[in-house]
Amino acid sequence: MDAFLASTVAVAIAEIGDKTQLLSLFLVARYATRLPIILGIFVATVLNHALSAWLGAWVASFIPEAWLPWILAGSFVAIALWLLVPDKDDSADSKFLGMGAFMATTIMFFLAEIGDKTQVATVVLAARFTETFWVILGTTVGMLLANIPVIMAGRWLMERLPLATARIGASVLFVVLAVVTVWATFMNS
Repeated sequence: MDAFLASTVAVAIAEIGDKTQLLSLFLVARYATRLPIILGIFVATVLNHALSAWLGAWVASFIPEAWLPWILAGSFVAIALWLLVPDKDDSADSKFLGMGAFMATTIMFFLAEIGDKTQVATVVLAARFTETFWVILGTTVGMLLANIPVIMAGRWLMERLPLATARIGASVLFVVLAVVTVWATFMNS
């Protein structure tokens, strides 16, 4: 359950103000049909984060066990610093928009997540927790928790969210994950 909760909270908070959240806003303004957009986000996230989590678990299997907590803690700190940099909306016209709300959302979200903070976080979380399924489920739920309100409330919500505060909060959360990782290493030694 720790893997699910940590993954859900980490991604939900990290997603606030992220480019995929801006993409959600763009897509709902473009299509106005919400359910296909939500389903597209779900499918894209499950596919992207499943690949990412399996990569994280695979990489963790090759790293010497004594090094893993330190690499993970360093990765969490790097993500924390990365979260402090605001994302820019680069969802301008795309060749995928003519495919309809579901397909456009699925493809654009999958592509937008490649190399994104939440994808990197998923890799690191899967390396940290052995329960890969729960990491995938948690990061997917976190993505939906962050994006569904944007889809439902649109611009009204985005205008009222303190994005700088959210980025700082997400950054602090990843620093806490780094500290917990190091702490657990010392407690288990």
